[in-house]
Amino acid sequence: MHAEILRRVESVCPVCLERIEGSLVRRDERVDLEKNCPEHGSFSTTVWRGQPDFASWYRPKIPYYGGERRSTGRGCPYDCGLCANHSQRTCTALVEITSRCNLRCPVCFADSGGSEADPELQTLERMFARIMEQTGGCNLQLSGGEPTMREDLTEIVGLARKAGFSFIQLNSNGLCLAEDPGLALRLREAGLSSVFLQFDGVDDGVFRTMRGRPIFAAKCRAIEHLGAAGLGIVLVPTLVRGVNTSQLWEIVRFGLERQPHVRGVHFQPMSYFGRFPAEFVPDHVTLPEVMSGLARQSQGRLQLSDFRPPGCEHALCSFSARYISQEDGRLTRLGSDACDCSPVPAEEGALTSIGVTARQWSGVGKEAAEECSRPADGLEHFLQRARTHTFSLSGMAFQDCWSMNLERLQGCCIHVAQADGGLVPFCSFNLTARDGRGLHRPPPQPDQPQHRSGHDA
Repeated sequence: MHAEILRRVESVCPVCLERIEGSLVRRDERVDLEKNCPEHGSFSTTVWRGQPDFASWYRPKIPYYGGERRSTGRGCPYDCGLCANHSQRTCTALVEITSRCNLRCPVCFADSGGSEADPELQTLERMFARIMEQTGGCNLQLSGGEPTMREDLTEIVGLARKAGFSFIQLNSNGLCLAEDPGLALRLREAGLSSVFLQFDGVDDGVFRTMRGRPIFAAKCRAIEHLGAAGLGIVLVPTLVRGVNTSQLWEIVRFGLERQPHVRGVHFQPMSYFGRFPAEFVPDHVTLPEVMSGLARQSQGRLQLSDFRPPGCEHALCSFSARYISQEDGRLTRLGSDACDCSPVPAEEGALTSIGVTARQWSGVGKEAAEECSRPADGLEHFLQRARTHTFSLSGMAFQDCWSMNLERLQGCCIHVAQADGGLVPFCSFNLTARDGRGLHRPPPQPDQPQHRSGHDA
């Protein structure tokens, strides 16, 4: 098989997490990240498989180096906070408000179920103010653990709104939202905009495998309650090869049938955080596999050419497409067919993304939803559908110790806020060595699962 080096990169060793050199190597339609640690040997993992072509997906950006920067002298990825090497501003700040959870999932980013004390309201209030001060404004995601475990969640949402956040999203498994029909309304009245709902498939077989329990019915009840409250819902499947990768279109169709409250689907292929044996070989579901799988499983209703690289984060991190869904089931893609590949300012892309995300993922008001049900023709009908029935499809590939590319990390726009005021890029914050030792996140509890991924951000 012919091998061609496409790009030299910097990465980390999966064993010691020291910074090492690597290469992106093309082998037919596959691109591997290959690297060598002088002490621990060679490592390789596939980061791109199939179409769209890897080379066509790169989009240059003019780096943004503004804002507060920190440094201890070690450099990326050790100085996150943000450090002087970081080339993008914060688009979404993620605040973990608890480590507690009501699930014990085999796949989880956050070592949920931990015994750490929840941050106090005063601490969160300071964090919200500090985020606004540092970023000048961004979207906010409340995460965990499972945030609905906190009885003062509505107060937390209110504090975030008071701090100036106009788009506040809750990252949730939905179980408490399913059990308490009034919780969603209380959260919306406090200022919540949207719920990032863990949603791995359309049958309990998937949930038994990935979440340890048959909870599909609970997910459906949560969606009903969130919709009734007027909150936007984004379905967030964690993708595991052979478990739910055959359900890509079924998940999309499930969401489309629950418009206007379900605003989109955001796919997240599983990354490998936690403890793994020496012989473990990662098998990443790559972004082109998700895009081509959507096109194939939809039998042409979605086209591979619909999907675009991001304007905010690094091009290899994500894809997206937006549609208007018609009454007859047709999907009309929004956006230009032309692709401008000239360099654009990174900050400009971030600011655009902040606004587009907030508009797309927020709930549709009751008045707008009712207006769409009234007869209309031509332009008026189009505008009605555009207000209530736009639907986004997106995917994000988080990096782990095998796939880490520091160029990608430095373009990250999703940052985990720390109590001391630091902002840590999401993949750096969750990064662990093969033995489970974390770079930034506190060490896991002894009984935590070995293979971690999840539904954050």
